[in-house]
Amino acid sequence: MTIAILLFLIFLFISSIHFYWAFGGKWGSDAVLPTKDDNNTKVLNPTILPTLIVAFGLLGFGLFILVMSGLITFNKTHWLSKYGLWIIASIFTLRAIGDFKYVGFFKKIKQTKFGKNDTKYFSPLCLTIGVLTIILELIK
Repeated sequence: MTIAILLFLIFLFISSIHFYWAFGGKWGSDAVLPTKDDNNTKVLNPTILPTLIVAFGLLGFGLFILVMSGLITFNKTHWLSKYGLWIIASIFTLRAIGDFKYVGFFKKIKQTKFGKNDTKYFSPLCLTIGVLTIILELIK
C-alpha cells in the first residue's frame, strides 16, 4: 500500500506540473524539453493539447495505481487488470533507457540544460517509477 500511495503522489505531482504548463505557467519549462547541442533549439515544442494529454495521462496512471492496489474500487476490464501495471512499468522503464540521442540514461547529447537534468532527475525518476510499478504488480 505504501508503494501505491508513493506512486500516486509522484504521478499527481508530475501531472500537476503539466497542468500548470498547459495553462501558461513558465517555471521550469526551459529545462524540461530536450534541445540540440546548441542548447537553444528544442527537439519538441508541445502545444496546450499534447501537454494536457500528458497531464491527464499521468493523473490516470496515478488513479489506476490506486485502483490496482485496492485503495479505490472501480470496475476494470480483465486485460487492463492483467497488463495495466506492466504497461505503465514498460513506458517508464523505456523512457529511462531513452532514445539513445536526447533522452534517457544512454543519450548522446548530455551537456545541455535538459541533458543534465535528465541525467540527474528525469531518467532516475522514470526508472524508479518503473521499478516500483513492477514491485506493485508482483506483490498484488
